[in-house]
Amino acid sequence: MFLRTVRCQQFRSVFKPQFNRFISMTKRKIGTHDGTFHCDEALACFMLKQTAEFRDSEVTRSRDPKVLDEQDIVVDVGGVYDATKLRFDHHQIGFDHTLDGYKTKLSSAGLVYKHYGREIIKNLTGKDDEKTINIIFDKVYKYFVEEIDGVDNGVNQYETENPAKYRVTTTLGARVASLNPDWNDASPNPNASFVKAMNLTGEEFTEKVNYFANSWFPAREIVESAFDKREQVDPSGEIIVLEKHCPWKSHLYDLEKEKNLEGVIKFALFGDQNGSWRVQAISKTESSFSNRVDLLWKGMRDKELSEASGIENGVFVHISGFIGGNKTKEGALEMARKSLAASKQ
Repeated sequence: MFLRTVRCQQFRSVFKPQFNRFISMTKRKIGTHDGTFHCDEALACFMLKQTAEFRDSEVTRSRDPKVLDEQDIVVDVGGVYDATKLRFDHHQIGFDHTLDGYKTKLSSAGLVYKHYGREIIKNLTGKDDEKTINIIFDKVYKYFVEEIDGVDNGVNQYETENPAKYRVTTTLGARVASLNPDWNDASPNPNASFVKAMNLTGEEFTEKVNYFANSWFPAREIVESAFDKREQVDPSGEIIVLEKHCPWKSHLYDLEKEKNLEGVIKFALFGDQNGSWRVQAISKTESSFSNRVDLLWKGMRDKELSEASGIENGVFVHISGFIGGNKTKEGALEMARKSLAASKQ
């Protein structure tokens, strides 16, 4: 045993340098630009490190073409988008790539997400069902990555030339920008600051992925069940009852589209934390403030509401008519039915 141990130690001492060189040669390398960093390349680098191929990679920040040529993958610099060569820049003239189904031009974050997003979601959540992954992939882009693409590419949220009425300075992009060393910092450490930016963007990205995978997606079954039973609730088929309050709105719009029944649902009922029931009008689109059908009795409460509606146990109706409440499920349903009937007169 002693001789075997000695021989093993001799073997390690002889071959350890060669082994270490082999590891360094096979470790994949990520490149991005130096200087002022932005949200998109910080997130792009973080996302790459969530893949099997680049999990243990180091990030090199440089604009030197010779240095970048030595990197296995390069993001946000280099003037080339070629997925086969693992080059993901978006600044070159003529670049107009978007994610399928979207109009916002991709940044380096969007490019990495486009090619690696499904693998990243699988690795972060442990889910492997293709349909589930595709649904989560779309939602994470719509509610997180697209914002980063739009801001980095200077895409306005709204078609207007009017100046903003106030500034928003607490977005993820703004917080990443604040991590850059100050102009008068006597001893800046931009690479360490970039690591902080990667961690910041990565933490929020991971939280968003986990939310859609573990909280939002499980609610789909509840919403679909309510959708399929809508004619048992009311013969019109335009009212749904959610037996559990859950993230339901985007599921509803998705299901309507999938079933070719867009615009069919007018009201959704669900219980609140106080044991009462809410009835909510469905907006015309997911991002709209205009309802397909408003609730009647806008701005009324309690006794006034009960008397005006002829429905006992009234609680309130919002002044805009988008939501109301009743102490009982039956009362909330009657509020929806009467509002629906009035809209058809």
